[in-house]
Amino acid sequence: MDRRSFLHTGSAAAALSLAPYAARAAASGDDAKLNAAFDAAFRAGILASPEAATQLGLDKGADAGLKHKLSDRTAAARKRNLERTRWAIGAIEAIDPAGLSAQSKLDREVVLYSLNGRTVAPEKFGLDSAVRPFTIFQQGGAYFSTPDFLNSAHTVTNAEDAEAYLDRLSAFATVLDQETHEQEADAAGGVVAPGFCLELTLGQMEALRKPAAGDSGLTRSLVRRTKDIPGDWEARATKIVAEKVYPALDRQYALIQKLRAKGRTSAGVWDIPQGEAIYAAALESSTTTKFTAAEVHEMGLEQVASITAELDSILKAQGMTQGSVAERLTALNVKPEQVYPDTAEGRVELIASLNRDLERVTGLLPKAFLNVTKAPLEIRAVPVEIQDGASNGYYRRAALDGSRPAIYFINLKSVGDWPKYTLPSLTYHEGHPGHHLQISTSQEAEGPLIRKTTFFGAYSEGWALYAEQVADELGAYQSPLERAGYLQSFLFRAARLVIDTGIHTKRWSREQATDYMVRTVGFARPRSQREVERYCTAPGQACSYKIGHISWVRAREKAQRIAGGKFDLKQFHEVIRAGAVPLTILERLVEERARSWA
Repeated sequence: MDRRSFLHTGSAAAALSLAPYAARAAASGDDAKLNAAFDAAFRAGILASPEAATQLGLDKGADAGLKHKLSDRTAAARKRNLERTRWAIGAIEAIDPAGLSAQSKLDREVVLYSLNGRTVAPEKFGLDSAVRPFTIFQQGGAYFSTPDFLNSAHTVTNAEDAEAYLDRLSAFATVLDQETHEQEADAAGGVVAPGFCLELTLGQMEALRKPAAGDSGLTRSLVRRTKDIPGDWEARATKIVAEKVYPALDRQYALIQKLRAKGRTSAGVWDIPQGEAIYAAALESSTTTKFTAAEVHEMGLEQVASITAELDSILKAQGMTQGSVAERLTALNVKPEQVYPDTAEGRVELIASLNRDLERVTGLLPKAFLNVTKAPLEIRAVPVEIQDGASNGYYRRAALDGSRPAIYFINLKSVGDWPKYTLPSLTYHEGHPGHHLQISTSQEAEGPLIRKTTFFGAYSEGWALYAEQVADELGAYQSPLERAGYLQSFLFRAARLVIDTGIHTKRWSREQATDYMVRTVGFARPRSQREVERYCTAPGQACSYKIGHISWVRAREKAQRIAGGKFDLKQFHEVIRAGAVPLTILERLVEERARSWA
């Protein structure tokens, strides 16, 4: 497409219900041209990703049809996505930054960084993403994401929503077959997840496929939400699951069984074509830095040593003196007073404790933040069907229009993974003052939608780790052991730097990496192994947390040096209203703000 066609596509951006989120409505001149290009790029992306439209609450009005669809998962769609990204880059680059306001210059720089980053994997490697190089694995593929998406993101409040659900249920079968075809083609070229990850994938597919069609979570989710909406929803959903979804899932299962039978035993991407280059690209994408794998590995070792020493002091003060720090933490993990019952009631009690922690820290936030967001947050257990491969905890942003709240998920496959002293830091990471505060604040701030929704893992995950530190400064940890849980969280992220680079560049095995986590962090072996298996299929992503945290801490320390006595922590934290940025830009922004205070 040419630039004129691109901007014409964006002229209908109002159809996306942009009015409540207008990008600096008073903008004029080149700023207005840039905002129009942003709106066009954003709209084009939303039209290609109906799931994103639903997640953001933009599948309404003229774009209500998107609620009936799922994204195309074919190689042809990947090619179209790349063409659209290049087209967006050209349209934005055509606007000379010399005529832009300071804020628009920043927006242009950040959006171009993000868009250019999206071209690397498809152009160089023929992949959607270097960080997620495999089509189907224990944490990826429609079989893993779509059932949860339909249950927790697709809202059902009327008959039209229910019809849209049924249309998406049919589309789910199509998408499964598309991904089966793509995975088969990828595997022929040597790009396939490790065999042990495919084993987990098969187990999760079996869990999804096991119930009768009428008892499937896909069916019951719609039945539960249409009990007051007239219609034969149960019978129709059951028919789609039985005649379309399950046969497509069976075909995909058969392929993964075949691939598993001759699956590779190596853990790292070094053992797939262009693996070393893919990892370098994944590391740069995840950290928004130019650090080499060797540099990241050494940083991890240094951080592990420093945090271990601090934990040692806390544990000794609590009378825990025997064994290594990890051994002492392992012993603490199984003390009866630290473990919730491994029952349905125990899980309810555990989630109740998380809500209490969230309420407590929320009351402390005005000491360090201005205009704290009031956006609601729900805490839920990871769906049972995907808990074997899912992360231990993760955050899902709210819809922009408030139609669906943000959700913080915790994996409760094993309650033993969550000793009580470790839970507050998780809530401060996923909830307040972590992901929920940062992402909700950014969504509520003035600015173009494309900036509100741009994601940089090192920025957001680094902030969430930094938020655990802020919670400590606010006095949110109620005992020395809870502070030990917070430091263990830091130790865990530092160990990831060592493990991720070890797997993908030093050719560590899954067992070698798991051994390192157990003896360094003190997590139970099953939990440690699940973590390691995730790193095997998401190269570089685990490094974003601690690299990002180091950058946030360094930026704050520099601001304090520059501003001296005029440093204001609340004003420092206001930088999150500018939206997510690469780490190099973050440190520059903070320095500029600090100089304005000095």
